[in-house]
Amino acid sequence: MNFPTDWWSTFWPIGAGLGVFLIGLGFFVLCVRTGGLIARLGKTLDQVDKQIPALSEPIATTLTHIGGIADTADSTIARLGVAVGQLENVAAGATKTANTIGTIVNNVATNARGGDRGARRPDFQGKADTMTTEST
Repeated sequence: MNFPTDWWSTFWPIGAGLGVFLIGLGFFVLCVRTGGLIARLGKTLDQVDKQIPALSEPIATTLTHIGGIADTADSTIARLGVAVGQLENVAAGATKTANTIGTIVNNVATNARGGDRGARRPDFQGKADTMTTEST
């Protein structure tokens, strides 16, 4: 028997063909398994589709209820805004009245002491000295 001395050139195409065949076979198995997975996923989604109509009415009722609560909260907040505005107006009026009363009390106290005659002012050393008024 005579074997060719260049045996690599003889078996190279056979090895390459066998490798390509195995790669193709592996890809085929991968595609078959992925197809089975997608088929099971389709069955699961069909079951979910059957359950959705049963859930839609309770969900719609719940969302309507939540919308009513939100509307009530909005109207309550609007009423609170009006009440706060009125309270701010009352507080502003009370502040104005208090300032007016303070001014009146200060004027009465000043007049009761006899005007500016008894007023004291601090000097630069922090001691109080009596202001003198000139009489004419």
